[in-house]
Amino acid sequence: MMHPGKARTALKRGALVAAANWQVVVIQSMADTTFKLLLAVPIVGGGFLVAMLLGRDLRDMLSGGLREILFRIGGALAAQPLALAYYLAGFLLVLAGGALLLFLVKGGTIAVLAAGDRGAGPIERPPLRLAGFRKGMAFSIETFTGGAARLFRRYALLGCLLAVVYVAAAALSLLAAFGLYRLGGNRPLLLGSVAALGIVLFVALVTVINVVYLLIQVVVAVDDRGLGAGIGQMARFVRAEFPKVARVFGVTVLLLLLATLLSVAATWGFYLIAYVPVAGVIVLPLQLAAWLLRNLVFQYVGLTALGAYLSLYRGFSRNPAGAEPLSAPR
Repeated sequence: MMHPGKARTALKRGALVAAANWQVVVIQSMADTTFKLLLAVPIVGGGFLVAMLLGRDLRDMLSGGLREILFRIGGALAAQPLALAYYLAGFLLVLAGGALLLFLVKGGTIAVLAAGDRGAGPIERPPLRLAGFRKGMAFSIETFTGGAARLFRRYALLGCLLAVVYVAAAALSLLAAFGLYRLGGNRPLLLGSVAALGIVLFVALVTVINVVYLLIQVVVAVDDRGLGAGIGQMARFVRAEFPKVARVFGVTVLLLLLATLLSVAATWGFYLIAYVPVAGVIVLPLQLAAWLLRNLVFQYVGLTALGAYLSLYRGFSRNPAGAEPLSAPR
């Protein structure tokens, strides 16, 4: 039976190592923001395309949430198959380019955090001293770029596998929702509930898939394994340390939910203030600052969990009975 304090210790160590290498938090945040801006380009371009081809109002096409905009643009372009094909090709090209950027940055990030975790010593044990904190500072341009170059190919292949698994999860969720709808007698009143259950199932599957994906990245980076060997070693790690991994995962999800609730509350507060004529001018830079802070907080929480998994895996790999001999990276 695992003592709860071990998971808390791993999280504390992960938080301190991430704080010691704050540069990767900023880099991750910048990469995430760049990815979202890249996706915004074909979305806005699709709105202009529909406005020019079909004479639709551009403000109507770009109003609402991201999902509504994409469905609206796709529905409007369905009448023009060639234009729709070009639009989808462009969107997928931008998506692939942004994803490759994230894979490159993730390789450097994990390499830096792994080096910081190795050199930090017992940084999680009180009292926290500046000398001990400095031992966890592993960031350098050479370490980051070297890790990014070393891991990029394997992370890109893993990302392609992740996309396939996402599609499988979406198909499974759709089939489950359709099966429940058929079991309910195909009644239209059940359609909304069944759709909601399908979305919840998909979100749950994606959450678990993302954790497995992150753990594979950790194993591949720490041991410099090939992708196939890394997946097998990750499975052994999860079987041996499942209570610890599950506890870290649960705490991370709770922290992200809390940060999301605080972010939503702050956003609504800014919206209410924006209705005041003079205050509306002041709110815009505050909203931008809050958005940047929110992005940094989410990245820090994610890297704290990553540092905790790194700490747990290093403890597992030091156990001769738990680790498989290293294989050459592929």
